[in-house]
Amino acid sequence: MIDYIALSIGHGLLAYAFWHLFMRAGVDVDPLIGEIRDAEKANRKAISFAGRNARRHADADPTVSDDAGTGV
Repeated sequence: MIDYIALSIGHGLLAYAFWHLFMRAGVDVDPLIGEIRDAEKANRKAISFAGRNARRHADADPTVSDDAGTGV
């Protein structure tokens, strides 16, 4: 009988710990995803001829900003 109680308490505490770990807000957040999305948007913009020219001009002259106003 004591063995069942000890096993149930141990497993219950483990389940409780896992529940709190998985329900944290920061578990599903990956900081690199935002950086990857930004790089992907810049690459998509550079696909068109006008986008490539705007990118080249912005890289050559840092005071010129693109249409979105990001300054890149």
